[in-house]
Amino acid sequence: MVTERPGAVRSGAAVLAGGVLLALLWPGTAVAGQDPLPDEVSGGYVSWATGSHGVELEAEKPAVRGAGGLTWFPAGIGGADLGSGDADVTLAGTARLTGAGGPAAGELGLGGLRLRLEGGEGVLYVRDGQAGAEGAVALADLRTDGAEPVVRSGGLTWTGLRASLTADGARLLAGWSGRPFAEGDAVGELDVTLGTGGGPAPVPGVDGGPAPGSAGSPDGVSPGAPPAQEPDPVPAEGAAPQEPPSAAPAALVEHPEVAPGTEQRVTGEGFEPGEVVLVAIDEDTRYQAVADASGQVFRTFPVYVTATAGAHTAELYSVTGDRRASAGFRVRNEG
Repeated sequence: MVTERPGAVRSGAAVLAGGVLLALLWPGTAVAGQDPLPDEVSGGYVSWATGSHGVELEAEKPAVRGAGGLTWFPAGIGGADLGSGDADVTLAGTARLTGAGGPAAGELGLGGLRLRLEGGEGVLYVRDGQAGAEGAVALADLRTDGAEPVVRSGGLTWTGLRASLTADGARLLAGWSGRPFAEGDAVGELDVTLGTGGGPAPVPGVDGGPAPGSAGSPDGVSPGAPPAQEPDPVPAEGAAPQEPPSAAPAALVEHPEVAPGTEQRVTGEGFEPGEVVLVAIDEDTRYQAVADASGQVFRTFPVYVTATAGAHTAELYSVTGDRRASAGFRVRNEG
């Protein structure tokens, strides 16, 4: 799974262990004496849209090419700091660059992706497929241009990070394609959404407590036991009226049935305004959306020509995983 489900317990030891493993995987980029980031990354995605020199970006699983020219890389091992927005995380999948050098150049495979953000600036590291284990290259510098991350309990999001080639990145692309690339050339934008197991405030089902509705939680029901019928509480004299409980999120698809090779649209409501919501198709997280002022989210996604006929599911869930909704639809058999 890309984003860890509720119920995971985070600890300083777990974050430290993740930092040690990250240093072992990336010995050339570790900073001596640097303290590990306080919040362990439990899931998320980084989307990358290239837009320069005719470079096209493809991906190998578990990364996925999405609509609108976006390629999505699941977050792997790493840490974050919800207080500052800093992050240091590996990305799963392999990026394959095509197009710049024509058919003769073939593809440039870039694996071992790692993203580091510190103080509003960042670097995207890659490994050239021909360079071996020690072939880490700082491919691109990342700029926030003064933007601030959206930080919520259990996660953070950076939007519109501008990527530009480093000197090493320019040499790598020029050597592959035979075309001129220069330091500072734009190579698109990245959006970063990272989930963590904790945050500024405890979240039920994430910070070690039972998930809402689970056995042992305040509103849970033990297996096999009927719910107890409690009398309605009588408000104390002078007490402020209680807020009604917020409605659970709901999801609806535009078309109950679609043909392969078309598009589907899912709409969700009941999320927090401005909340980052991840979108999973058949349990495969592919996209993200941001709830509007009314708590609604909208996402159009392709139904691939290779989609299997039958039942499919679109699921919306918050980065923390504590709010989710799903809707089903069917793909017609066009055979």
